[in-house]
Amino acid sequence: MRLLILLLTSSLALAAFAQSGELSPSAPDGLRKGATLGQDLPAPPIAGDSRDVKREVRNYPEQPPVIPHVIRDYQVDKNFNRCLDCHSRESAVQAGAPMVSVTHFMDRHFQVRAEVTPGRYFCTQCHVPQTDAEPLVESDFKAVDEVIRDSAKGGRE
Repeated sequence: MRLLILLLTSSLALAAFAQSGELSPSAPDGLRKGATLGQDLPAPPIAGDSRDVKREVRNYPEQPPVIPHVIRDYQVDKNFNRCLDCHSRESAVQAGAPMVSVTHFMDRHFQVRAEVTPGRYFCTQCHVPQTDAEPLVESDFKAVDEVIRDSAKGGRE
């Protein structure tokens, strides 16, 4: 009986302590600014849709191109891929869209198939839409051409 009373009293004390906010330390300011670990804050607004529709220059060889148009509500699942309505071999010329790369037709053994292979079927695994979003973190990323130019300058000095 004494043990039961002790457990009940300690659980009530712990509950009161938790309500006081002492058990909700502030969250580390990472991508989610301010608040506490226990608070649910509203999500930041979704970035605007694509900027001017244009092809972006790639920053390094083999970089997947970004998607220069809105793809919200596109169906891409195991039964249907809306991207292929314009980017398939059959439709690309009529749609005025670039055809998917020949690498998308290669299986894991580098055999070329007639259709886009399952490993390359879900476009947004590699390709992302352009947005007007501000960077979440600072970056000192340099495009490969800039790295080559900087290393060439360093060699001459």
